[in-house]
Amino acid sequence: MYSVSLSEIVKEFELKNLTEEIDLKNINIETPEVNRPSIQLAGFFDYFDSERIQVIGLVEYSYLSKLTPEFRQETLEKLFKYDMPAVVITRGLMPHPEMMFYAKERNIPILQTEEKTSDFTSELVKWLRVELAPRTTIHGVLVDVYGEGVLITGESGIGKSEAALELVADDAVEIKKVSHSTLVGTCPELIRYFIEVRGIGIINVKQMFGVQSVKDSQEIDLIIKLEYWEKGKVYDRLGIKEEYMDILGNKVICHSIPVRPGRNLAIICESAAVNCRQKKMGYNAAKALNDAIMNSAMKG
Repeated sequence: MYSVSLSEIVKEFELKNLTEEIDLKNINIETPEVNRPSIQLAGFFDYFDSERIQVIGLVEYSYLSKLTPEFRQETLEKLFKYDMPAVVITRGLMPHPEMMFYAKERNIPILQTEEKTSDFTSELVKWLRVELAPRTTIHGVLVDVYGEGVLITGESGIGKSEAALELVADDAVEIKKVSHSTLVGTCPELIRYFIEVRGIGIINVKQMFGVQSVKDSQEIDLIIKLEYWEKGKVYDRLGIKEEYMDILGNKVICHSIPVRPGRNLAIICESAAVNCRQKKMGYNAAKALNDAIMNSAMKG
Protein backbone atom coordinates (compact mmCIF):
# COMPACT_ATOMS: atom_id res chain seq x y z
CA MET A 1 0.00 0.00 0.00
CA TYR A 2 1.19 3.49 -0.85
CA SER A 3 0.17 6.67 0.92
CA VAL A 4 0.32 10.42 0.51
CA SER A 5 0.44 13.01 3.28
CA LEU A 6 -2.61 15.23 3.71
CA SER A 7 -0.24 18.21 3.79
CA GLU A 8 0.83 17.35 0.21
CA ILE A 9 -2.80 17.42 -0.90
CA VAL A 10 -3.31 20.79 0.78
CA LYS A 11 -0.28 22.16 -1.05
CA GLU A 12 -1.16 20.63 -4.41
CA PHE A 13 -4.76 21.92 -4.43
CA GLU A 14 -4.11 25.13 -2.50
CA LEU A 15 -6.59 24.21 0.22
CA LYS A 16 -7.15 26.40 3.25
CA ASN A 17 -6.78 24.68 6.60
CA LEU A 18 -9.53 25.97 8.89
CA THR A 19 -8.21 23.88 11.79
CA GLU A 20 -4.63 25.12 11.94
CA GLU A 21 -4.03 23.53 15.33
CA ILE A 22 -4.22 20.06 13.75
CA ASP A 23 -0.94 18.74 12.27
CA LEU A 24 -1.58 17.49 8.74
CA LYS A 25 1.83 15.91 8.13
CA ASN A 26 1.02 12.82 10.19
CA ILE A 27 -2.30 12.18 8.42
CA ASN A 28 -1.83 9.84 5.46
CA ILE A 29 -4.30 9.04 2.69
CA GLU A 30 -4.21 5.48 1.36
CA THR A 31 -7.25 5.34 -0.92
CA PRO A 32 -7.71 7.24 -4.21
CA GLU A 33 -11.47 7.51 -3.74
CA VAL A 34 -13.40 10.29 -1.97
CA ASN A 35 -16.84 10.31 -0.40
CA ARG A 36 -19.69 12.81 -0.25
CA PRO A 37 -21.51 12.00 3.02
CA SER A 38 -24.99 12.95 1.84
CA ILE A 39 -26.72 9.78 2.95
CA GLN A 40 -24.73 9.73 6.20
CA LEU A 41 -26.08 13.16 7.10
CA ALA A 42 -29.53 11.62 6.71
CA GLY A 43 -28.59 9.00 9.31
CA PHE A 44 -27.58 5.98 7.20
CA PHE A 45 -24.07 4.82 8.11
CA ASP A 46 -24.07 1.29 6.70
CA TYR A 47 -21.13 0.84 4.30
CA PHE A 48 -19.76 4.27 5.24
CA ASP A 49 -16.27 4.66 3.74
CA SER A 50 -14.89 6.73 6.59
CA GLU A 51 -11.25 6.15 5.56
CA ARG A 52 -11.79 8.37 2.51
CA ILE A 53 -11.56 12.14 2.36
CA GLN A 54 -15.07 13.48 2.92
CA VAL A 55 -16.23 16.23 0.56
CA ILE A 56 -19.12 18.50 1.51
CA GLY A 57 -20.58 20.44 -1.37
CA LEU A 58 -23.50 22.79 -1.80
CA VAL A 59 -26.09 20.00 -1.49
CA GLU A 60 -24.76 18.69 1.83
CA TYR A 61 -24.15 22.21 3.14
CA SER A 62 -27.70 23.36 2.25
CA TYR A 63 -29.18 20.30 3.94
CA LEU A 64 -27.27 21.02 7.15
CA SER A 65 -28.29 24.68 7.02
CA LYS A 66 -31.99 23.77 6.97
CA LEU A 67 -31.76 21.58 10.07
CA THR A 68 -32.61 22.91 13.50
CA PRO A 69 -29.50 23.65 15.60
CA GLU A 70 -30.31 20.72 17.88
CA PHE A 71 -30.75 18.20 15.04
CA ARG A 72 -27.70 19.57 13.16
CA GLN A 73 -25.58 19.08 16.28
CA GLU A 74 -26.86 15.53 16.68
CA THR A 75 -26.22 14.75 12.99
CA LEU A 76 -22.66 16.11 12.99
CA GLU A 77 -21.88 14.40 16.29
CA LYS A 78 -22.73 11.04 14.69
CA LEU A 79 -20.65 11.85 11.60
CA PHE A 80 -17.56 12.92 13.51
CA LYS A 81 -17.57 9.80 15.67
CA TYR A 82 -15.97 8.10 12.69
CA ASP A 83 -12.22 8.33 12.18
CA MET A 84 -12.18 10.40 8.98
CA PRO A 85 -8.85 11.68 7.57
CA ALA A 86 -10.28 15.10 6.62
CA VAL A 87 -13.39 17.01 5.57
CA VAL A 88 -13.17 19.34 2.57
CA ILE A 89 -15.82 22.03 2.08
CA THR A 90 -16.10 23.33 -1.49
CA ARG A 91 -17.25 26.63 -3.07
CA GLY A 92 -15.61 28.64 -0.28
CA LEU A 93 -18.47 27.82 2.11
CA MET A 94 -17.81 28.33 5.81
CA PRO A 95 -18.39 25.35 8.11
CA HIS A 96 -21.18 25.45 10.65
CA PRO A 97 -20.06 26.12 14.27
CA GLU A 98 -21.09 22.59 15.30
CA MET A 99 -18.84 21.13 12.61
CA MET A 100 -15.86 23.12 13.83
CA PHE A 101 -16.53 22.04 17.41
CA TYR A 102 -16.60 18.30 16.68
CA ALA A 103 -13.69 18.55 14.21
CA LYS A 104 -11.44 20.03 16.89
CA GLU A 105 -12.73 17.62 19.52
CA ARG A 106 -12.04 14.58 17.30
CA ASN A 107 -8.85 16.04 15.73
CA ILE A 108 -10.27 15.85 12.20
CA PRO A 109 -9.06 18.63 9.84
CA ILE A 110 -11.54 20.89 8.09
CA LEU A 111 -10.23 22.12 4.74
CA GLN A 112 -11.72 24.62 2.34
CA THR A 113 -11.52 25.18 -1.42
CA GLU A 114 -13.07 27.77 -3.73
CA GLU A 115 -13.55 25.15 -6.46
CA LYS A 116 -16.90 23.64 -7.42
CA THR A 117 -17.56 20.25 -5.88
CA SER A 118 -17.53 18.19 -9.10
CA ASP A 119 -14.41 19.92 -10.44
CA PHE A 120 -12.49 19.51 -7.20
CA THR A 121 -13.57 15.91 -6.68
CA SER A 122 -12.62 14.76 -10.19
CA GLU A 123 -9.20 16.46 -10.05
CA LEU A 124 -8.47 15.10 -6.58
CA VAL A 125 -9.40 11.53 -7.54
CA LYS A 126 -7.29 11.73 -10.72
CA TRP A 127 -4.30 13.03 -8.77
CA LEU A 128 -4.67 10.43 -6.02
CA ARG A 129 -4.90 7.60 -8.56
CA VAL A 130 -1.46 8.55 -9.85
CA GLU A 131 0.11 9.10 -6.44
CA LEU A 132 -1.29 5.87 -4.94
CA ALA A 133 -1.05 3.69 -8.04
CA PRO A 134 0.58 0.24 -7.88
CA ARG A 135 4.10 0.53 -9.27
CA THR A 136 7.22 -1.29 -10.31
CA THR A 137 10.67 -0.26 -11.53
CA ILE A 138 12.11 -1.47 -14.83
CA HIS A 139 15.66 -0.92 -16.00
CA GLY A 140 15.33 0.88 -19.30
CA VAL A 141 14.61 4.22 -20.92
CA LEU A 142 11.27 5.82 -21.70
CA VAL A 143 11.01 8.16 -24.68
CA ASP A 144 8.26 10.20 -26.30
CA VAL A 145 8.32 9.62 -30.06
CA TYR A 146 5.70 11.61 -31.95
CA GLY A 147 3.38 11.38 -28.96
CA GLU A 148 3.86 7.64 -28.40
CA GLY A 149 5.43 6.54 -25.14
CA VAL A 150 8.12 3.98 -26.02
CA LEU A 151 9.77 1.96 -23.24
CA ILE A 152 13.13 0.56 -24.40
CA THR A 153 14.40 -2.43 -22.40
CA GLY A 154 17.20 -4.95 -22.79
CA GLU A 155 20.39 -6.26 -21.25
CA SER A 156 22.90 -3.85 -19.77
CA GLY A 157 25.19 -2.44 -22.47
CA ILE A 158 23.00 -3.41 -25.40
CA GLY A 159 22.45 0.20 -26.49
CA LYS A 160 19.31 1.46 -24.73
CA SER A 161 20.86 4.74 -23.64
CA GLU A 162 22.50 5.32 -27.00
CA ALA A 163 19.16 4.89 -28.77
CA ALA A 164 17.50 7.15 -26.22
CA LEU A 165 20.23 9.75 -26.62
CA GLU A 166 19.36 10.13 -30.29
CA LEU A 167 15.65 10.26 -29.43
CA VAL A 168 16.43 12.24 -26.24
CA ALA A 169 14.97 10.84 -23.00
CA ASP A 170 15.53 9.71 -19.38
CA ASP A 171 17.13 6.62 -17.86
CA ALA A 172 15.50 4.11 -15.40
CA VAL A 173 11.72 4.00 -15.27
CA GLU A 174 9.26 3.77 -12.39
CA ILE A 175 5.93 2.56 -13.78
CA LYS A 176 2.57 3.29 -12.16
CA LYS A 177 -0.73 1.62 -13.04
CA VAL A 178 -3.20 4.52 -12.99
CA SER A 179 -6.09 2.59 -14.58
CA HIS A 180 -6.88 -0.82 -16.06
CA SER A 181 -5.62 0.38 -19.43
CA THR A 182 -3.04 3.07 -18.62
CA LEU A 183 0.55 2.82 -17.40
CA VAL A 184 2.51 5.99 -16.64
CA GLY A 185 6.30 6.02 -16.45
CA THR A 186 8.38 8.44 -14.39
CA CYS A 187 12.04 8.65 -13.46
CA PRO A 188 13.19 8.44 -9.82
CA GLU A 189 14.01 11.97 -8.73
CA LEU A 190 17.57 11.13 -7.67
CA ILE A 191 18.67 10.13 -11.19
CA ARG A 192 16.22 12.22 -13.20
CA TYR A 193 17.65 13.65 -16.47
CA PHE A 194 20.90 11.61 -16.17
CA ILE A 195 21.97 8.97 -18.70
CA GLU A 196 25.02 6.72 -18.70
CA VAL A 197 26.66 6.43 -22.12
CA ARG A 198 29.49 3.92 -22.23
CA GLY A 199 32.74 5.53 -23.35
CA ILE A 200 31.53 8.99 -22.36
CA GLY A 201 30.14 8.54 -18.87
CA ILE A 202 27.23 10.31 -17.17
CA ILE A 203 25.53 13.15 -19.01
CA ASN A 204 22.63 15.42 -18.03
CA VAL A 205 20.13 15.42 -20.89
CA LYS A 206 18.24 18.45 -19.57
CA GLN A 207 21.39 20.56 -19.28
CA MET A 208 22.81 19.40 -22.59
CA PHE A 209 19.72 19.54 -24.81
CA GLY A 210 17.37 21.86 -22.89
CA VAL A 211 14.09 21.48 -21.01
CA GLN A 212 12.20 20.79 -24.25
CA SER A 213 14.03 17.47 -24.47
CA VAL A 214 12.72 15.94 -21.22
CA LYS A 215 9.40 15.13 -19.59
CA ASP A 216 8.52 14.32 -15.98
CA SER A 217 6.07 11.56 -16.96
CA GLN A 218 4.79 9.73 -20.01
CA GLU A 219 2.12 7.13 -20.76
CA ILE A 220 3.53 3.85 -22.06
CA ASP A 221 2.09 2.78 -25.42
CA LEU A 222 4.80 0.46 -26.72
CA ILE A 223 7.71 -1.62 -25.41
CA ILE A 224 10.82 -2.29 -27.49
CA LYS A 225 12.95 -5.11 -26.12
CA LEU A 226 16.48 -5.03 -27.50
CA GLU A 227 18.28 -8.37 -27.64
CA TYR A 228 21.58 -9.54 -29.13
CA TRP A 229 21.30 -11.01 -32.62
CA GLU A 230 21.27 -14.81 -32.44
CA LYS A 231 22.21 -16.64 -35.60
CA GLY A 232 19.63 -19.22 -36.58
CA LYS A 233 16.86 -17.72 -34.48
CA VAL A 234 13.62 -16.99 -36.32
CA TYR A 235 12.52 -13.37 -35.95
CA ASP A 236 9.14 -11.92 -36.85
CA ARG A 237 9.42 -10.36 -40.30
CA LEU A 238 5.78 -9.42 -40.96
CA GLY A 239 4.35 -8.14 -37.68
CA ILE A 240 0.82 -9.45 -38.29
CA LYS A 241 0.54 -11.07 -34.89
CA GLU A 242 1.04 -8.73 -31.93
CA GLU A 243 3.14 -9.73 -28.92
CA TYR A 244 2.52 -8.28 -25.47
CA MET A 245 4.35 -7.79 -22.18
CA ASP A 246 2.44 -7.86 -18.90
CA ILE A 247 3.22 -5.00 -16.50
CA LEU A 248 1.18 -4.79 -13.30
CA GLY A 249 -1.65 -6.70 -15.00
CA ASN A 250 -1.75 -4.42 -18.07
CA LYS A 251 -0.79 -5.81 -21.48
CA VAL A 252 1.45 -3.57 -23.58
CA ILE A 253 2.45 -4.21 -27.20
CA CYS A 254 6.06 -5.43 -27.26
CA HIS A 255 8.50 -5.73 -30.16
CA SER A 256 11.70 -7.77 -29.79
CA ILE A 257 14.41 -6.09 -31.88
CA PRO A 258 17.65 -8.01 -32.63
CA VAL A 259 20.77 -5.87 -32.30
CA ARG A 260 23.90 -6.24 -34.38
CA PRO A 261 26.55 -3.82 -35.72
CA GLY A 262 25.30 -1.37 -38.32
CA ARG A 263 21.66 -1.22 -37.23
CA ASN A 264 20.43 2.29 -36.39
CA LEU A 265 18.44 1.61 -33.22
CA ALA A 266 17.07 5.14 -32.97
CA ILE A 267 15.55 4.97 -36.47
CA ILE A 268 14.13 1.50 -35.74
CA CYS A 269 12.54 2.71 -32.48
CA GLU A 270 11.15 5.76 -34.24
CA SER A 271 9.67 3.60 -37.01
CA ALA A 272 8.10 1.26 -34.46
CA ALA A 273 6.48 4.22 -32.67
CA VAL A 274 5.04 5.67 -35.89
CA ASN A 275 3.80 2.21 -36.95
CA CYS A 276 2.11 1.81 -33.55
CA ARG A 277 0.43 5.16 -34.01
CA GLN A 278 -0.75 4.19 -37.51
CA LYS A 279 -2.35 1.02 -36.13
CA LYS A 280 -4.25 3.09 -33.56
CA MET A 281 -5.54 5.23 -36.43
CA GLY A 282 -6.77 2.13 -38.29
CA TYR A 283 -3.95 1.36 -40.72
CA ASN A 284 -1.92 -1.85 -40.40
CA ALA A 285 0.82 -2.05 -43.04
CA ALA A 286 1.44 -5.78 -42.52
CA LYS A 287 -2.26 -6.60 -42.84
CA ALA A 288 -2.62 -4.32 -45.89
CA LEU A 289 0.28 -6.08 -47.66
CA ASN A 290 -1.04 -9.51 -46.72
CA ASP A 291 -4.52 -8.66 -48.01
CA ALA A 292 -3.03 -7.35 -51.26
CA ILE A 293 -1.03 -10.57 -51.76
CA MET A 294 -4.09 -12.73 -51.00
CA ASN A 295 -6.24 -10.76 -53.44
CA SER A 296 -3.57 -11.01 -56.12
CA ALA A 297 -3.30 -14.76 -55.60
CA MET A 298 -7.06 -15.19 -55.88
CA LYS A 299 -7.17 -13.21 -59.12
CA GLY A 300 -4.27 -15.17 -60.54
